[in-house]
Amino acid sequence: MAGPALPSSGAARSVVLRLDDLSLPPRYLTVPSHLPVSDLLASLSLPSSASYYLTSDGRPLAPTSRVAALPPSASVQLRLRALRGGGGDGGATGAESRDCYLSMYLAKKPDKADPNEARLSRFTCCALSGEPLAAPAVADRLGNLYNKEALVEALLHKRLPKALSHIRGLRDMIPIHLHPKADADAAGEEVRFQCPITGLEFNGKYQFLALRGCGHVLSVKALKEVKTSACLVCHKEFEEADKMPINGTEEEVAVLRKRMEEERGKVKEKKEKKVGNGLSGTKHAAAAAVAAAGAEKLENGKKGEAAAAKRFKAADHAPAHANKEVYASIFTSSRKSDFKETYSCRSLPLGRN
Repeated sequence: MAGPALPSSGAARSVVLRLDDLSLPPRYLTVPSHLPVSDLLASLSLPSSASYYLTSDGRPLAPTSRVAALPPSASVQLRLRALRGGGGDGGATGAESRDCYLSMYLAKKPDKADPNEARLSRFTCCALSGEPLAAPAVADRLGNLYNKEALVEALLHKRLPKALSHIRGLRDMIPIHLHPKADADAAGEEVRFQCPITGLEFNGKYQFLALRGCGHVLSVKALKEVKTSACLVCHKEFEEADKMPINGTEEEVAVLRKRMEEERGKVKEKKEKKVGNGLSGTKHAAAAAVAAAGAEKLENGKKGEAAAAKRFKAADHAPAHANKEVYASIFTSSRKSDFKETYSCRSLPLGRN
């Protein structure tokens, strides 16, 4: 039995070319039926035809298939060819949008900070201003280093960042003494300090401690080699709690922070105790002494009555070789018995003459 008759070679067919994978509207084409389906792509400006293929009713069409073989009012779908890679091309299909590549290269990636440079900066620069460390230098209670002038100025103008909120005043600054490295400034070297005992450079590669009592900065190696409880520079005695790591690890900083909170708690407790007892200064101490003296007088006098104050008598303070009665008459009124009535004067009561 004969199959259906194919249209003549000169007949034209209407084909709907769907471009969903390219996010483009469909194309309505009228092409001769004797042409291969691959010619449907000729009307499109595609970078590489090898990256695409056509389907009809979900079935791939061979590039040599004739348009005449398509069903009437056929709908042909243009699909992207997914490459599996492995051909030395990195798996790129060439069909991706160029926007993703452009945005990838245009977006500036943050530069990764060199950990060695960051560590060196913490030992050679002020943690607040970023300027090179110079005398006078100070450290906070967590082991960070600062130029004293920059830190005091920030405190006065209240410009400390939140990261340094643990610094509340001058009491939170510990003066330190950094031993200069010989000829470092003349040579323009970035590392300008060293351990005065071992000569190790103050560059972050070695651990250093600051003695809170005297402020001298020594390497951990020096204190390990010389077992002593006195500073190796000024010979001032110190305790184990006086050792403060400089730019220590997270664990060391956590220990220092805990110690700082404990010290502040003790100071606050002492202040509250003094206020409660009413002995928080010399003024309160003087008031307490006066109150004690008053209580002693009350004990010597009658119960409920204050002791009588001693009256002032001018005769008791008369100068030497002076008549006491005459000296006392300067400060007292005349007695009534001293007034006598005469023919020219009449005696008047005291207070009216």
